[in-house]
Amino acid sequence: MESTLPYGSWPSPLTAAAVASASARFDGARFVAGDVWWAEGVPAEEGRTAVRRRRGDGTVEDVLRAPWSARSRVHEYGGGAWTASDDGVLFFVDGADQRVRAVRLGEEPETLTPPVDGAAYGGLTWQHGSLLAVREQHLGARTPARSIVRIDPDGGGVEELATGSDFLAQPALSPDGTRLAWIGWDHPAMPWDQTTLRVATLDGESEAIALTDGGSSAVQPVWLDNDTLLFSDDRDGRWNLRRASLAQPRTDEAVAPADADSGGALWALGTRWFASLPDGRIVAVRTHGADELVVIEPSSGSVRPLGIDATASASIEDVDGTRVLLIAAGRTATTGVWLVDVDDPGNAVAIAGAGAAAGPEWTPVARHITVDGPHGEVHAFAYPPTNPEVTGDDDELPPYLVWVHGGPTSHVGPSASAKIAYWTSRGVGVLDVNYGGSTGYGRAYRERLKGQWGVVDVDDVVAAASGLAAAGLADPARLAIEGGSAGGWTVLAALVGSDTFAAGVSRYGVGDARALAADTHDFEARYLDGLIGPLPEAEHVYLERSPLSRPDRFRVPLLILQGAEDRVVPPSQAEAIRDALRERGVPHAYVLYEGEGHGFRRAETSVHALESELAFLGRVFGFETPDVPPFELTIGSLTVASTAVGREIVVVDEVTANAARDLAVLVSREPVRPLFAHAVDADWARTLSEHGFTEVDPSDLPAGSASPYFVLPPTLDGD
Repeated sequence: MESTLPYGSWPSPLTAAAVASASARFDGARFVAGDVWWAEGVPAEEGRTAVRRRRGDGTVEDVLRAPWSARSRVHEYGGGAWTASDDGVLFFVDGADQRVRAVRLGEEPETLTPPVDGAAYGGLTWQHGSLLAVREQHLGARTPARSIVRIDPDGGGVEELATGSDFLAQPALSPDGTRLAWIGWDHPAMPWDQTTLRVATLDGESEAIALTDGGSSAVQPVWLDNDTLLFSDDRDGRWNLRRASLAQPRTDEAVAPADADSGGALWALGTRWFASLPDGRIVAVRTHGADELVVIEPSSGSVRPLGIDATASASIEDVDGTRVLLIAAGRTATTGVWLVDVDDPGNAVAIAGAGAAAGPEWTPVARHITVDGPHGEVHAFAYPPTNPEVTGDDDELPPYLVWVHGGPTSHVGPSASAKIAYWTSRGVGVLDVNYGGSTGYGRAYRERLKGQWGVVDVDDVVAAASGLAAAGLADPARLAIEGGSAGGWTVLAALVGSDTFAAGVSRYGVGDARALAADTHDFEARYLDGLIGPLPEAEHVYLERSPLSRPDRFRVPLLILQGAEDRVVPPSQAEAIRDALRERGVPHAYVLYEGEGHGFRRAETSVHALESELAFLGRVFGFETPDVPPFELTIGSLTVASTAVGREIVVVDEVTANAARDLAVLVSREPVRPLFAHAVDADWARTLSEHGFTEVDPSDLPAGSASPYFVLPPTLDGD
C-alpha cells in the first residue's frame, strides 16, 4: 500500500554512492584478439581511466592496471586515449605526462614518444599496422602546433604525416597504406561550424586535396576501399552520410539521407557515429531528439532499424563481421558497452555498465515534451517523480529540477540515468532541456544560438519550465535550475534574467564571458566569437550578457560547486559569483573540490556534490532529507552550524556593515528554534537584541563556552 509523503522527502533505496558507482564513464571499445576491450573511469581509484577486457568465458580483468590512467588532454577534452593492435598490445596516453606508452598483458608499460615539454597525444587508432594519433605541441605560440602523426610501435620515433590547420582530427589510413584522410578546421570556427575533409598521398609527391569546401561540418572519414571514402556532412542541414570516390571522374553522393543526424559535435577525438561492415552494409546512429541504431544497405538505400534500447549518447565503437560494439544509454538501462549482432539484435549482450540504478519500478519513463518559445519550438525530456511505495498529496504539485546541459553545443537523449532516478525516487521531478543551440535537431536548431548565447538558451529553459508548470505537472513556486560549465552560464543568466526559478545549482559555471574568452584553453578560445560576437567589437554585448555584470539581479539561493584544478572555467569565476552573492546578502554555499578539474571524476566528490544538492534543495524548498545531513547556507557574513551550544549563527570572517540585513534574512529562513549566537562585540550584541535575541545566563551554557551568548527562543506556538 502506498503511503503519502511530501514531495522531496520520499524514502529511496538509491544513495549518492550507488549513483556514483552506477554512473560509469566510458572511452572507447574494441575487438582485440578475440576479446572485447574497453576503457572505463574508476571513481573509487581517484577517477583514473582503466582499460579492461572481457574474455570469451565472461571473466573481466584490467589490461591497464592502477596507478596508470589513459587520459588525453588534446583539445583539453581529449578522447581516443587508447587503442590496441590486432595481437593485443595496448597503446595509451598516460594521463600524468601525456606520453604514449605500450603495454603487453602482464608486463610494465614502455614509453614510445619522447619527453617533449608541452606535447600531448590523443585520438589514437591502430589502422593497417600503423599507430596514428593527433599530436598537440605547446611551443609558446598562442595557437599550439597540431599534426597527424604515426608512432613507431617499437619506440623508433614519431613521424609527422599531416599539418596545416589549427585543429586536426580523425585520421584514416587507406587499406593499402598510401593515402591519409583527416578532418581539419581553423579559428574562429568550431568543428560543428565548418571543417574540411582532406586527403593526401603519403609519398609526399602531391599536395593534399580538399573533398569538402569548408562551408559545412564534415566528420569521421572511413575508407570503404583504396579509392572511396564514407563520411558525414551537414551541408544539407543534417549530418547525413556521403560517399566520395577519388577515382576519375570523382563523385560525391548522399547515402540514404534522412531528417536525422548521423554525426554530431566533435568535442572528443574518439567519437564515432557509424561504421562499414565487411559485407558493405553500414551501421549508424541516427538522432532526432532520441538516438536510433539502423543498418543501411547503400546499393538500395534501404534502412532497417535495429530496434534496440540505445536512445542516448550512442557511439559505434568497432565492428567484427556482423558484430558491433557500441556505447549507449537506453530508456531502461544506464550507459554501457553493448555487443550487438546486426542480424540478431534481439540478443544484444551488455559487456560493461548498462545496468539499472534500481528496479524498473523506480525508473521514471522519459516523456518528450515540446513547448513554444519566443524563438520557436523547444525540446525537452521530462522525468516525473517515481516511487512504487510513496505518492504525493493530491493537493501538492512536485518540485522540479531543470537540467541545462553543457557545451552549449551538445545534446541529451532519453535515458535511465541513475542520477535522474536519485531525484525522482525522492519526489523531485527532472526536466532535461535541449535548448536552442543543441545538436540532434539539425543545423538550423543548432544555429539558433549563434550570437545569442545568454538569450536564446535562457528563454528556452524558461519556456520549457513554465510550460511544464502551466500544464499542472510542476509546482511553479518550486522550480530549480542546475547546469555545469556552459550549462552553469545558463543557470546564472536565467537567475539574473528571469523570475522563473526559486533556486539554482551552478557546477563550474561561467559568470563572466570576457574572463572566459581571456582565460580559456585554445580549443574554445574563439568559441564565443560565434556564440556572442568577436572581441573587441562585441565587448559591450559580453558585458550586457554576463551574469556578473548584473549582481543586483541575484535574489534566490544558489549552490556553487567548483573544481580547484579547472583549466576550462577556473575557480576565479565561481569565487567572483560567491563574492557577489555575499555582498548582496543572497543565501548561497560555495564548495571547492581539491584535485578536481572541469567535471568531477572522484567518487567522493560525486557523492558529496549530489548529497549537497539534495540537502540544498530541501533547505530552500522546505522538505526533509532524512538520509542526508542538513545543509547550511551562507547569507552575507553569516551561516548556521550545529555546535555544543546548539543551532548557532556563525560569523564568517567578520561582522560586516550589512550584518543586520543578513541576520533578518537568516532568521526568516532558519526554521529551528532555539537559535543561538555568540556576541563577538557590543555592536553585534545590539543587533541581536534588535532582532528578538535575549542574553543567555552563562550557567546555562556548556562548560568552556565563551560569553556572552544570545538566544532566539521558540515562539509560543512552538515554531
